[in-house]
Amino acid sequence: MNEALHPEWIIPDWPAPPQVRACVTTRAGGVSKGPWAGLNLGLRTDDDPVAVAENRARLEACLPQPPGWLTQVHGSSVVNADTLRDVLQADASVAREPCTVCAIQVADCLPVLFTDRAGSCVAAAHAGWRGLAGGVLANTVERMDAAPENLLAWIGPGIGPAAFEVGEDVLQAFAAVDPENRAAFQPLREGKWLCDLPALARSALLRCGVTAIYGGHWCTYSDQQRFYSYRRDRVTGRMAALIWKAARRDE
Repeated sequence: MNEALHPEWIIPDWPAPPQVRACVTTRAGGVSKGPWAGLNLGLRTDDDPVAVAENRARLEACLPQPPGWLTQVHGSSVVNADTLRDVLQADASVAREPCTVCAIQVADCLPVLFTDRAGSCVAAAHAGWRGLAGGVLANTVERMDAAPENLLAWIGPGIGPAAFEVGEDVLQAFAAVDPENRAAFQPLREGKWLCDLPALARSALLRCGVTAIYGGHWCTYSDQQRFYSYRRDRVTGRMAALIWKAARRDE
């Protein structure tokens, strides 16, 4: 790791152990143009691949090793980032080895980062509504193999409750998981609701026994200058949420 993190990237404000490092990129610091302008890290966004490669190289210069990228499918599978050799279909990863970087891409879906209080294990989860309803956070907690009361969770930038319009199918998907989830939906018009995705993530974490929950107050949709948003722009880039344990010499 040679370069400092960009000053406009987001560093989680949570009481993680000092060896745990994490950040979420923003649009700042990249070379992409047009609707992808900034630090677009998504290879499947129709951006110029040369620009994306340069953006990824700039990010990697700030990390102890290249991120463990995933092919995200809005599911609930969790993989071991320490042994990740190929890009697998999954929406979360867990790491225990120093310098292994768990990474997910986002542009409205919530990134949720985890560590235990001892800093022995870290994880990153991609939590859009389908993944949340499908149990991606519960699966991530299970794979961390730690007592839930010893875990910290941080919810990063995602589409906010004033912007996320959904249909009856989304409400019913969450009500089937827990009837109390209905409180995260506000009626908008016939068959349409405003959905509080961070509230649903907090509820999912609490059901798992995770009570130390931080973040969750950024809205990607409403801040075009800072964040990519698929719901707002359709053609857009991707940010990354990353977490890793520093090598002993970097602590």
